[in-house]
Amino acid sequence: MESKVKRITTRTLAEMKARKEPITMLTAYDYTFARLLDEAGIEVLLVGDSAANVIAGYETTLPITLDEMIYHGKAVVRGARRAMVVVDMPFGSYQGDSKAALRAAIRIMKETGAHAVKVEGGETILDSVQRIISAGIPVMGHLGLTPQSIYQFGGYRVRAREAAEAEKLRQDARLLAKAGIFALVLEKIPASLAKEVTESLSIPTIGIGAGVHCDGQVLVLHDMLGLTQAFSPRFLRRYADMAHIVSTACQRYIQDVKNRTFPSPEESYE
Repeated sequence: MESKVKRITTRTLAEMKARKEPITMLTAYDYTFARLLDEAGIEVLLVGDSAANVIAGYETTLPITLDEMIYHGKAVVRGARRAMVVVDMPFGSYQGDSKAALRAAIRIMKETGAHAVKVEGGETILDSVQRIISAGIPVMGHLGLTPQSIYQFGGYRVRAREAAEAEKLRQDARLLAKAGIFALVLEKIPASLAKEVTESLSIPTIGIGAGVHCDGQVLVLHDMLGLTQAFSPRFLRRYADMAHIVSTACQRYIQDVKNRTFPSPEESYE
């Protein structure tokens, strides 16, 4: 008889923070990778709007639509038996209109089967965060470098180095935590500030380019596996060179087909 797998939940993450056990999160966009990451033991799978970059080939995350995020979310949920699945709300689905934000969040939850949504920003989106949480939908926050605001920032440089921006981040973190978010991503900010925010909050923080003192870490899967080559920020550690592996395998396949050594008699039918 197959043993029942215990699902990672918001409570699990809170307990992990309490006992100082680091949380692992990676992005996922399809069933196959979701299943592999889940079996490897990753606690949280983020269906990131970074799919716009690494799957669809857009320059920024802005073009991806709600329907496309739901498509990717469905696939990831089907592959995840243990991991918690969080879906990014895409640009334009929650900024400015909290009622529209709730409708979008409900669609994500109902149509994908995911366990939470993620939004970028602080005080300016607080109404949307509160409305979504009031409907019983867990929300993960995201501060620091927020890719959906990249044109406002004018680039991908480190955020909150200046005192005023650092204080605004602290304030936004407090507001989001008070509103009821269950976790907070901190992207590309000074490690000392991330440590301070992490220690000041009762909810877990997940860092990406925010130092080692966050309660957990996240990377974009395709970057971590070396499938993307052009993107190489300081915070990225590549754990494999999958681009080389894929390229070599394809070259061998081409050679075998051209030489008529594939398929072999053993790989053919009588």
